[in-house]
Amino acid sequence: MCRSNFRQWHESDTRRRGSSGSDKPATDETPEWSDVDAEDIESRVVELAEQGHDPSVIGLKLRDEGVKGVPIPDVKLATGKKLTEILEENDADADIPEDLRNLMSQAIRLREHMEENGQDHQNKRALQNTESKIRRLANYYRGDEIDEEFTYTYENAVEYLEE
Repeated sequence: MCRSNFRQWHESDTRRRGSSGSDKPATDETPEWSDVDAEDIESRVVELAEQGHDPSVIGLKLRDEGVKGVPIPDVKLATGKKLTEILEENDADADIPEDLRNLMSQAIRLREHMEENGQDHQNKRALQNTESKIRRLANYYRGDEIDEEFTYTYENAVEYLEE
């Protein structure tokens, strides 16, 4: 691949990602081998959230470890509620959504790298793309999940992630 084609491909690929990965099975009922009570699942979700786990990690732990030794393949099928709804009901949800927090931590790491390596143009571009994604996502969440006055800056991101 010549350099100009790489640049064209690389820059155009920043907002469009592939859709590879597995899909969930198309079913609307819990498997008969996973017969855990919904209240037990909810209490385990809150317990894992209080230990500091993100919603995606909680889902993985429920799938792998389960509740009382029984795996939970899908929280929504087992309880009738999404995992984030359970966290909101029990006041165990985070201040800012997980995807926004992950992007902000990535931007902080990139900015710290750029301070040490000022000539790293690929990471400079990656930082620009990441901060752009943060601003778009903040516009999406503004008012509902985050404050109406929230604006992304490096200092705000550091402050949010220290909490």
